[in-house]
Amino acid sequence: MKRLVYIIISCLLPLLSMGQAKPKYPFIVDSMNVIQIPNGKSENLNLFYNKLLQTLQTNQGQISILHIGGSHIQADMMSHQIRSHFDSLFPETHASRGLIFPFETAKTNNPYNYKVTHKGTWTASRNVRESRIATLGLTGIAVTSADSLPEITINLNPDEEQHRWFCTKLSVLGYTDSKLVEPKLLANDTIYSAKYDSTLSTYIFQLDKPTELFTLQIQQNDTIRHNFTINGFYVENNDCGIVYNAVGVNGASVPSYLSCENFERDLHLIKPDLMIFAIGINDAVPENFSDSTFISNYDSLLTKIQRVAPNCAFIFVTNNDSYRKIKGKKSSYYSVNRNGLRVERDFYELAQKHNGAVWDMFAIMGGLQSMPQWEAMGLAQKDKVHFTKKGYKLLGDMFYSALIRSYNKTMLER
Repeated sequence: MKRLVYIIISCLLPLLSMGQAKPKYPFIVDSMNVIQIPNGKSENLNLFYNKLLQTLQTNQGQISILHIGGSHIQADMMSHQIRSHFDSLFPETHASRGLIFPFETAKTNNPYNYKVTHKGTWTASRNVRESRIATLGLTGIAVTSADSLPEITINLNPDEEQHRWFCTKLSVLGYTDSKLVEPKLLANDTIYSAKYDSTLSTYIFQLDKPTELFTLQIQQNDTIRHNFTINGFYVENNDCGIVYNAVGVNGASVPSYLSCENFERDLHLIKPDLMIFAIGINDAVPENFSDSTFISNYDSLLTKIQRVAPNCAFIFVTNNDSYRKIKGKKSSYYSVNRNGLRVERDFYELAQKHNGAVWDMFAIMGGLQSMPQWEAMGLAQKDKVHFTKKGYKLLGDMFYSALIRSYNKTMLER
């Protein structure tokens, strides 16, 4: 009961901040900030809530959440805000950081909450491109190198005042075309060798003591250079809490993830209890957008997930209001993308069909043509598609509040 009270109180913190900001953002529809379940009840969502309650009561075990999308999630601002709120529910422990990718090495924007540096030449492959040199998995992106001693260094806590995340076990998702290529891990002034899991295609490093800084080095033990490909890092420890994984690739659509050959295989490593779907903004860009194709693609993706995690709960996040940039002969202008309304309806249909839930971001932010108002208040960028850090954090606060209110309501009705 003490833990239940604590989660109710913690839920009020973002709500209070939102309440103070309400006069400042009158276009936000607070009444829509709820987790909606079209079928009235979701058995898998209740399973997730029950597991959360048990974890809070016993302070044992881990819960896995996977938030997947496009550029909104690659930036990891909204998702990290949600992660931070969940993390505050377990002040005495330090849950695992989960799945991360070295975006800096792929020469694209890296989340601000962990720092990546590299040495050597690396070539990126993305699920948004037809031309690739690597096989892709759950992350939808990979980096490949054949240099003599390339390396990637990751600092889990780049803010010197915060030492929140640490690692006692590291799984490197990847592969090589030769057994003469060997990954080594440098951490705590110690060099570790890996155990290879052929089932999951991962190199597993077990550390003697926790670390927040590590370097992966790729050793070429042959006169001929061979490729080594990295699909991601799964950062683990044994502490209780919520492991909040965020997977996103700029420009990714549902077909982008369907094209990832090892999507299901990598999902076995995550074993999600809850998946939050934020894929859709790029699917809805074309003017010839097809509802039936969008739903069919999602059906295929969900089938893949259900084969791996049949009890996983689904929450669909509708698209934000967005605009297309139209280039004229003399100047350019922005035109509202009305497909946001159609995708909104499609997500409700998907939630009903797959016994999931909906967080209607489109309605919450004010509906069609609301994006300019967010931009005017410094919450959205000038492209009228993406948000600012301030906007993403506000969305993260609202999503977390909606989910915890849904949890509290379900628990109190038991």
